Amino acid sequence: MARTTEHKEGKASVKVIYRTVKLLSDGSHPFWVRIIKDRKTKYIATGISLNSKYWNDKHTNFREAIRKSYPEPYREDLIRQLTDWEDKYKASATELVNADEVGYTAKDVAEQVAQKRATVRKVSLLAYIDEVCLAMKRAGQHGNADIYKELKAIVARFLKEEYSTADIAFDKVSVKFCNSLETHLRERGNSDNTIHQRFRVLRAIVNKAIAEEVTKPEHYPFARNAAEKHKFQLGKFNTKTSKRAISRDDVRKVESYQVPAIEPGLYASLRKTSEHLQLAKDVFLFSFYLGGINFVDLAALKWRNINKDISGNYRVDYVRQKTGGRFSVRLNAPTQAILDAYRPITENGSESYAFPILNNTRHTTPSQIKNRCHKVLGEVNTNLKTIAEAVGITVTLTTYVARHSFASAMKQAGIATSIISEAMGHTTEAVTQTYLTSFASETVDSAYDALL
Repeated sequence: MARTTEHKEGKASVKVIYRTVKLLSDGSHPFWVRIIKDRKTKYIATGISLNSKYWNDKHTNFREAIRKSYPEPYREDLIRQLTDWEDKYKASATELVNADEVGYTAKDVAEQVAQKRATVRKVSLLAYIDEVCLAMKRAGQHGNADIYKELKAIVARFLKEEYSTADIAFDKVSVKFCNSLETHLRERGNSDNTIHQRFRVLRAIVNKAIAEEVTKPEHYPFARNAAEKHKFQLGKFNTKTSKRAISRDDVRKVESYQVPAIEPGLYASLRKTSEHLQLAKDVFLFSFYLGGINFVDLAALKWRNINKDISGNYRVDYVRQKTGGRFSVRLNAPTQAILDAYRPITENGSESYAFPILNNTRHTTPSQIKNRCHKVLGEVNTNLKTIAEAVGITVTLTTYVARHSFASAMKQAGIATSIISEAMGHTTEAVTQTYLTSFASETVDSAYDALL
């Protein structure tokens, strides 16, 4: 770009924006840097996102729009990160103005920042995964952080055994690297489905690194379309799994299962086992009858989530942790009976948990809640296998089977796929979800009657 002293070039406008038009897989929306110069716009992905429940769209400045309900110190840290993103692009725009560059564009502002970043930041693969994990934990996304941490351990072992190194630069994550990693995983008995999941996480890491300009797009090793046959293709893996649903008759078998009765005061360990079997049965049936509610959402239900509507019907109102979607489901006879059985045991104010899984005095931090849910979920799934064997169900019974079985039972009862999709909160069907907002809640309520 040529220098001139005849005029002063106009300064580009730089602003961090919250793009609600894009919904991420975890239910959050991303922050982008928007650069406008001469009516042309350039967007830069920050790799940072936020659930909409923490965003007040009455404000345009992220410092005011991020709700104070977003827990500290994460809110302060998020504002700091976004401020850093905005400041560095504003600084670039200012430098170009002060240098009196003629005709510079929004793209020039972005490229100048990228050039500076490339000279001061050289981050290797595993070190970058550590950064991502830390950011996720600060945002309360402990489950996702664990998935990335697991990938790091697998790749670290691979690098040590195959490359005799502790880490690797992003430009070395090539097609050859991916092929070698696939061989490494197969030699250790990993299935196609498991290998596919590992590479999905690796691909997400590389995509994020490109968005944050830690690495360059030209080094991208994964095929993005049919024409890129020379690159590593995730579509080659056979990820089809066996059916995870059981029939309505098998659900009735679970209902008819009688938990062994233990005399009070005798054999404490057996009584404990009896209680665990009852919880497993109740969790499975409650999930089946309540739209396939996920275990973590079921465990998080509090008595304040159960209320009467204007028609006098009891409803469960909750927010799905995975997507942030809001649900209001009418209780039917089976779910009402399960809650009535636990009410005298667990109800101790509106903030007490409905099921005897979490305790609001012992499980107070995200880490404690996650660890407790993980432990109890393992116990529930183990006890469901005991129940399945006792009633003659050959399918491996888990809480996830309840969700699949709900969808299968609704479909077999002739319920429209669109209504089932709404009931289950399938955010990946974005067009369907938008259309389904016109359905009255009574339509979905009546669909649940087909389960009875």
